[in-house]
Amino acid sequence: MVIRKIIWSPRAKLDLTDILDYYYKRNRTKTFSKKLNLEFRKSIKLLEKHSDLGVNTDVQDIRNLIEGDYSIFYEIKSDTIEITTIWDNRQNPDSLDIKS
Repeated sequence: MVIRKIIWSPRAKLDLTDILDYYYKRNRTKTFSKKLNLEFRKSIKLLEKHSDLGVNTDVQDIRNLIEGDYSIFYEIKSDTIEITTIWDNRQNPDSLDIKS
């Protein structure tokens, strides 16, 4: 079993920040944002040991791990896993750009 280090692309970091900030502003409390962040982190932590947990996408080398209403897109590299995008599945899929 290969354990890979998780790295976040700048876009994925921004996606996560935007999602958590949205719920903080909407709910006027950090409670749900903290819970959602913990769920994301748990799912992503599983990828360190089980990198092929997600499903293949139409984009070469990109996999998708579903966490609730969100898709966590990632790329497996030799010794790392790069989180490329976090996507709210309730959005219009035509505007999804997985690897930019």
